[in-house]
Amino acid sequence: MNKLNDEFTLKNYSPSEVEKKWQKQWDSLRAFSPDSRDKGEPFCIVIPPPNVTGSLHMGHAFNSSLIDVIIRFQRLLGKNVLCLPGTDHASIAVQTILEKQLKNEGKNSGDIGREDFLKRAWIWKEQSGGKIVSQLKRIGYSVDWERERFTLDEKLNEAVIEAFNILHDKKLIYRGEYLVNWCPASQSAVSDLEVEMQEVNGHLWHFKYPLISDAGQILDEYLEVATTRPETLLGDTALAVNPNDERYKKYIAKKVKVPFVDREIPIIADMEVDKDFGTGCVKVTPAHDPNDFAMGKRNNLKQINIMNKDGTLNINAGKFQDLDRYEARKQIIKELDLLGLLTKIEDYKNTVPFSERGKVPIEPLLSTQWFLKMENISSSCLEELDSQKPTFIPNRWEKVYKDWLDNINDWCISRQLWWGHQIPAWYILKHSEDSIDQNTPYIVARNEKEALNKATKEFGADFQLIRDKDVLDTWFSSGLWPFSTLGWPNVNDEDFKKWYPNSVLVTGFDIIFFWVARMTMMGKTFTNKIPFKDVYIHGLVRDENNKKMSKSAGNGIDPLLLIDKYGSDALRFALIREVAGAGQDIRLDFDRKNDTSSTVEASRNFANKLWNATKFVLINKTFSENYLLSESDEKYFQLSDKWILSKLNQLNSKVSNLLIEYKLGEAAKLLYEFTWNDFCDWYVEFSKQKFSNKELQNRQISEKILIKVLSDVLVMMHPFMPHITEELWHALQLKPEQTLLSLQQWPVVEKKHINHHIDKSFQELFEIIRLIRNLRVELGLKPSQLVPVYLISDNVELTNFLKTLLVDLKTFTKSSEVVLRKSNEIDKNTFVKSFSGIIGDLEVYLPFNDFVNLEALKDRLTNDLKKVNLEIESLNKRISNKNFIDKAPRDIVDECFVKLKEGNLQSERINKKLNLLK
Repeated sequence: MNKLNDEFTLKNYSPSEVEKKWQKQWDSLRAFSPDSRDKGEPFCIVIPPPNVTGSLHMGHAFNSSLIDVIIRFQRLLGKNVLCLPGTDHASIAVQTILEKQLKNEGKNSGDIGREDFLKRAWIWKEQSGGKIVSQLKRIGYSVDWERERFTLDEKLNEAVIEAFNILHDKKLIYRGEYLVNWCPASQSAVSDLEVEMQEVNGHLWHFKYPLISDAGQILDEYLEVATTRPETLLGDTALAVNPNDERYKKYIAKKVKVPFVDREIPIIADMEVDKDFGTGCVKVTPAHDPNDFAMGKRNNLKQINIMNKDGTLNINAGKFQDLDRYEARKQIIKELDLLGLLTKIEDYKNTVPFSERGKVPIEPLLSTQWFLKMENISSSCLEELDSQKPTFIPNRWEKVYKDWLDNINDWCISRQLWWGHQIPAWYILKHSEDSIDQNTPYIVARNEKEALNKATKEFGADFQLIRDKDVLDTWFSSGLWPFSTLGWPNVNDEDFKKWYPNSVLVTGFDIIFFWVARMTMMGKTFTNKIPFKDVYIHGLVRDENNKKMSKSAGNGIDPLLLIDKYGSDALRFALIREVAGAGQDIRLDFDRKNDTSSTVEASRNFANKLWNATKFVLINKTFSENYLLSESDEKYFQLSDKWILSKLNQLNSKVSNLLIEYKLGEAAKLLYEFTWNDFCDWYVEFSKQKFSNKELQNRQISEKILIKVLSDVLVMMHPFMPHITEELWHALQLKPEQTLLSLQQWPVVEKKHINHHIDKSFQELFEIIRLIRNLRVELGLKPSQLVPVYLISDNVELTNFLKTLLVDLKTFTKSSEVVLRKSNEIDKNTFVKSFSGIIGDLEVYLPFNDFVNLEALKDRLTNDLKKVNLEIESLNKRISNKNFIDKAPRDIVDECFVKLKEGNLQSERINKKLNLLK
């Protein structure tokens, strides 16, 4: 035997050792750089870039594992695969982290200035980004690390600047004052994605507005409103009622007085007012509520902003100026009560938008921002969707994507931050003391030199050029990711020409709106192509309590904890095998006290099984060359050889089709079942019988088949468990380490070996063996006790099949002999003292009189019967309880009926056996 094999067979499986070895080897050989093997049809995935905000979480591990299965499979199919990695600059997240660091130092960003702040941010990026890359490598990601991108790379920044200029030239980007989601903590506008809705226990405050007579006098008459945000009354510019509400028709066009700010406001009629909410009369604050903003536009109402960007009240709030918004709320309620204007306070549950990063309630705020018009961009993507561009897997997510495109609003693309792509706009100031507002003229350009040239032509020479301080929403640059990473806007770049559009996007359903849709719109706008053919949507990773894992919720799991304990391959396989279907969430059990997971541990056990099966093959291998199966070997095949080759080729066909259809979880389950059950539990055992036989021909055929089956399994398993399969394949095939399993070809399906008839026969054989083993357990027989087994059947085909396998059947069932007879050849009365069972056309008998301690067996069965009858009694009580039937969940009730049926059958079987013993 080869020395390498000798060394391997002495080893136990060490995931850490194996994974470090092959990650280093893949890296040194540039194994996953498509430039090194420019052959095959291009296949490209540009991975979703994780944020550079610390470490990866289990969602990243799940997404990475799914992507790696797809790309490794496509590589094995002979495709020229590019998987391009990268990270996202995550504007708000990084800015928030750095602001906290500065706060701990007794400073803020204003104290150190933009330049020094950005220096800190880049240092953070290098530290955090490097950590993320090392984590991705630990997972076994087969990506081209030489093409790694970062959304703030110089080339990607050039792409963002170009995209902004193109959109502005097309008059799709505009600047204006509108209501936006404002985060007082980060003091920036935020996207819808960065807002999470939370149900809170709040109040509904009822208070009165004094009516004013036509002569301007305050009347002793009031209109009452109900609101969850009483502090915004300081910015009210109207009260509104439904024009069809009989209670208020007479008040329309009259005026009321706003408390505290000495403002008279009109009472208007608007169909959007809900007559049944609160009092049916609502306050209208156009500068601080989206619905009020729209109502204000319809009715030409003034917009009064009462809030500073840090969440305190401004000069328009009168005597409440400088108070925090919630402190102002308390003070206003107190003073309304003192004035006799507060009428009622109700407990009220309502849904409040919170800033995901800032962890504070969002404030709808009137702000001058940059916007991107979406209607025409989205309509072009809707047209492409008619021809399945892109194809959603599963297709139910297409409707979610389409509905959002149908109901899209203009996108606020500016953020009041420093970390990010600075907006390429320069304001024209005629005097140094001028301030910038929504009417200040500006120039959009690719750089300051171009801006200066444009401004000089338009405004002459006497002006000052000031660049916009804001940066673009992170999702703007992320929307360009599928093509900016490949060289766009240089459409002649070799990578762009070869790899664009991407082949598939793999992502979670929670960002279909915010990222998938934005990439399709940007791709269609700038390249006239949808940026990927397929969109494979997966679910979310949930914890042991079925809650979504997240860092903020404190229920996340660091994947490295499980990788250190069980190995990357075990974690990958566990995550993918748990996928019931595309788009389904997965639940990962986890013992937080001990950092353990039974799901991942089971996958580690499977890896051990694969390792030990390979050791068995190598230990029993008698030749080092000419171990490949040939056609001349087929005449020596035994039934078990034909069966395993049939199962192998069916497995190959099914797994490859499932992977092509992105049914990764189903493929993983098939591989697991075949490897553990068909190969390890059955065929290896058949082989042991042949190895004990002195016929060299049978032994060598079995060796060749073992190597063939195991080699093919390792290739098919490789996308799921790349490290251990690479190690085992080399040990089995005796290939040099420079020859990688990762770059081999997927096995060819040999249809000639597929035999469904023999599959069915072996399935019957295994059922017979299981029945005999179960009967032995029921009799309490020890493995060393060999008893005869009698098989009776008139099915000639079945009995002829079993005759060829009687020796195996005897060994597998620990029998002293296996007697096979037709029904007319034996008197069944001789089996009165036997435990028996039926499998199809076959009766099985195990005599017990001479082999079993009858009294001990009676006692055991009697005790079993007592336990079963107690369970039946308990279930009958539950089912006869009407309250239980009416109030318990349907699945619990159904489960009781199922258990009762099983208990009754078990009781019946035990009674039959006790009667036999009597």
